[in-house]
Formats: sequence, C-alpha cells, structure tokens
Amino acid sequence: MCNLKQSELKTISQAVTEYIKTKPFLSSALSDGIINLTSLSRQIKPEIEEILRKAVNHGAIVMALNRLSINLEFQNTHRIIKVLKKIGDITVRSNLVDYNFRVSDSLLMNQSILLKSLDISKNNFYTSSRGVDECNIVVSNNISKLVEEKLSLEFCTSKTENLCSISFKLPEENVSVPGIYYFVFQKLSWDGINVSQIISTSNEFTILVNEEEVDKAFSIINRLKSI
Repeated sequence: MCNLKQSELKTISQAVTEYIKTKPFLSSALSDGIINLTSLSRQIKPEIEEILRKAVNHGAIVMALNRLSINLEFQNTHRIIKVLKKIGDITVRSNLVDYNFRVSDSLLMNQSILLKSLDISKNNFYTSSRGVDECNIVVSNNISKLVEEKLSLEFCTSKTENLCSISFKLPEENVSVPGIYYFVFQKLSWDGINVSQIISTSNEFTILVNEEEVDKAFSIINRLKSI
C-alpha cells in the first residue's frame, strides 16, 4: 500500500472527483460498479497529474476512485431510484406525427387558428414546443391533415410519421433531485432506444420513439419502478 499523507490523499481525491464530474458516463459506471478501477486509474492518471501539476501515485488514484464510487452510489443513485419508484401510470399513444416548422412572424397566429379547429380530446394528441428558430408540433395521425391545411403557408422543415409516445408522471420532488432524466435516458440508450423527441412539464415526462421500439422502451421505463 502506498504511503501517503492524509492531506495529499485528500488533494488527489478532490482532483479525481473534479475530473469524474465532467464525465457523466464514467460517473454512472462508477456508481453502478461496472468499471475496473485499476484500468480507469491508469487511463486518467495523466489528467489527474495535469490538474495537480505533479506526479501522482497510481495507488492513490485507485483509492480515490473507490471512495468516490461508494459516495456516488449512495448520493446519486439512491435519491434517483427513490423518486423513480414513485412513477405514476405510464400512458402509451400510437400513430403520432411530428412536424418541425421554421419560426415566422405568422406562425403563432396560424397555430391559434389551428387550435380553434382542433377537437382536443383523450383520443387526439396535440403538443407544441417552440425554440428560437424552430417549432415542433406533435399530433395524432388523424388530425395531421388539418395541421397541414392550417399551416400550409408555413415552412415545414421535416415531418416524421409512425411515432409513439410514452408518458409518465413523476412526484413533485423530482425537480430537486439532479440526474433523473439522465438516468432514464441512460437506460434507454444502453438498450439502443433512439428517442426522437422529448416533451416535459414540471412533473410529467413524455418521449417519442419509433413504433418498432415502443414495446422495448415501455418495458425499460416500467422496470424503473421496481429497481
């Protein structure tokens, strides 16, 4: 075992923590216990030495990583899982169409006309989100023709069909726990699920996926409730 002063070890520990915080996937792998600490320490040794501006003992990095992995597992994963266990009912909708429009001076007015014409019920899905330069509108397939009619003068940059949405409610404390959305996306990503669109409010979260991936995505999200 390397012979290090407590103050030096603390400095190395801080440097390792600072580095890992900039690497989300490493942070997750550490908290899940699926990464070899010895191999990782060799890989990050040059970066840690650059942060501290001095040579660092290999064993000290391993010790710092070990302490950090335990800390990450308790602080992050435990709090996230506690919230995810309270996920409410999961709702799946199929036959959705996603439109992307370029923002214009007339878009908001034409959207207002569209909304007045829509029959928004539980059988029809409509949501819209607007950025600086573009606006997304996601609707049920059966009202897509109405969207195209009312927004015919707007510039549509893309149209994606055969989408499904998966919606679920989160408890109110989700807004004070960092990493919840990242945790969900990580699980979906590891199983090869491509999320084409994200829609969220304070306590409700919706993702859009291709029809062929919806069953798999639903199973992944549903399993989060019983982690």
